[in-house]
Amino acid sequence: MDDACMKKQNWDVKETELFLEILKDLDMKKCLDGRKVRNNTLFKVAHRRMTAAGYHRSVDQLKFRWKLLKSAYYKCKRAPNSPAPTKIQGWWRYEKTMVAIMESRHPLVGAGVNSDRNDEVTEDSDGDASMLHWPQPCPDNSTQNLDLIVGIKMDPEMDSQLKIGFIGAGNMAYGIAKGILSGNTLAENIQVSAPSVRNLGRFQELGVAVTHSNIEVVCGSDVVFLAVKPHLIPPVLNEIAQHVTDRHIVVSVAAGITLATLEELLPENTVTVRLMPNLPCMVQEGALIFARGSHAKEEDGALLRSLLHHCGLVEEGPEAWIDIHTGLSGSGVAFVYLFAEALAEGAVKMGMPSSLAHSIASQTVLGAGRLMRDTGKHPAQLRSEVCTPGGTTIYGLHMLEQGGVRASTMSAVESATERARELGRKSAAANRK
Repeated sequence: MDDACMKKQNWDVKETELFLEILKDLDMKKCLDGRKVRNNTLFKVAHRRMTAAGYHRSVDQLKFRWKLLKSAYYKCKRAPNSPAPTKIQGWWRYEKTMVAIMESRHPLVGAGVNSDRNDEVTEDSDGDASMLHWPQPCPDNSTQNLDLIVGIKMDPEMDSQLKIGFIGAGNMAYGIAKGILSGNTLAENIQVSAPSVRNLGRFQELGVAVTHSNIEVVCGSDVVFLAVKPHLIPPVLNEIAQHVTDRHIVVSVAAGITLATLEELLPENTVTVRLMPNLPCMVQEGALIFARGSHAKEEDGALLRSLLHHCGLVEEGPEAWIDIHTGLSGSGVAFVYLFAEALAEGAVKMGMPSSLAHSIASQTVLGAGRLMRDTGKHPAQLRSEVCTPGGTTIYGLHMLEQGGVRASTMSAVESATERARELGRKSAAANRK
């Protein structure tokens, strides 16, 4: 619908007042700074409420009305003594509510982000001038958000409305965030915290809000990913525990940190999930496995699977499989890289240029992996299909077997798995002290 068509359909005073009250209510529930750009989902919710109240406007009409009201607000800010004709009809009836919406602010929580910023508010920027977003408080809105979470769990396709938080800004957090953004989730619904700005720039390039406050992330999120080093999990959980509520799903990607440890450090009945991704999540070709804590239900698992399926293969299993997956796939990525490096160096030894050899080696690994995944065939069957009697492949395989590559690889997975288990035991013992 074009602007001219929308302008012809006049709004009455009561309809506009209801529309603004709905926007104000939605802003409060989502803990939005009044200057933030409102997404299509918010207007769809407003549309449903307006329809229920007997006002039949399209989503586009609601957006256009908001555009006019916002324009009037900025005109009033620039020239508060301007005559009435320069303002929207009936503006004096709406001005108080518009000011309440547009000038809502949330005070700082803790000492996270530098508060010395220039709030240069313009009509074009809609107030997104600062590098780090304004930290939010932690209001008691658990009951309001719990209804949303329950609805999303019943219909995982609604995960675009979820608020996602990451504590930690390393490669795993970045890879998972990129995968989530490949789905229905909007960048404005994701927030990341880290103690320094070193890794935050790449998240900002994705349109994701960044902060130095872990508490702010928890307060503004429904699903919180703990993506910090294992030894940092206890102090982080001690910091955020009092802000975790029934509406939260806490997902740990820290190697060796057990569900029992998470549940011991978090409030009683907290929904916890232990997730082990791997580095290829950064290109949406990861292999992820998760285990649910004692208070996590099947719908929590379905929600997480829906959220992460763009990251790659996502499977659920018992917690005992998490450490095995660490050895197989988490560390296994490095084992594959070592083999690919050796393939390329073998070609260099035989006279191929290094850059070409590494390019062909990477494509060989990629192609072999896709063929095994897409055909579903056992790797032994695929290997036999490459071999011909007396051919080059069987001679090369013989040398690999002589070098013990099969036994060495199995031992590498076993060793990495045992190390993950050892880290879990150390973490549990340290937590008991």
